[in-house]
Amino acid sequence: MSVTIGALRESAPREMRVSLVPEVTDKLLKEGARVLIELTAEERAKQQEVLDARVAAADAVITTAAVPGRPAPRLISRATIERMRPGAVVVDLAAEQGGNCELTRAGETVEHQRVKIVGPVNLAADLAYHASEMYARNLYNFLKPAVVKGELVIDWNDEVFAQSCLTSGGQVRHEPTARALEGQT
Repeated sequence: MSVTIGALRESAPREMRVSLVPEVTDKLLKEGARVLIELTAEERAKQQEVLDARVAAADAVITTAAVPGRPAPRLISRATIERMRPGAVVVDLAAEQGGNCELTRAGETVEHQRVKIVGPVNLAADLAYHASEMYARNLYNFLKPAVVKGELVIDWNDEVFAQSCLTSGGQVRHEPTARALEGQT
């Protein structure tokens, strides 16, 4: 038996406190939303119905619902996947805890009726390497036009370099930065 609960962060702005079902959001707000409250069976069914419809209409879905040390809540059923358009993708970031999608397999990409369900594991370990690699590639592509015969030769008439450089040769080259340093706006 699973318990479905709804919760809002009190510090979140009102526009961020949007539920898939407005009546549920209103109930949580009326009850203070300082503690987690259990939804009625009717509210859970309504929320699941709206979620199923939204997922079925989506081309891409990323799920993240996970509670450390507990199995991930099932949010997406096989039936919902079967209502999705061919080519749709579900990325289940809770795959290591069993997944938010009924068809998720940890560490695998499953295809069901031409819908892909991706169940990555240990995602955090992969991010740093790829982020670093992407940053290095961006720096390389940024500096490539300024490297001539192995030497850095910056064309200050090139808008990209002129607007990217804050200081050079002891001078502040970036006008907005120079104005800020002088106390002007």
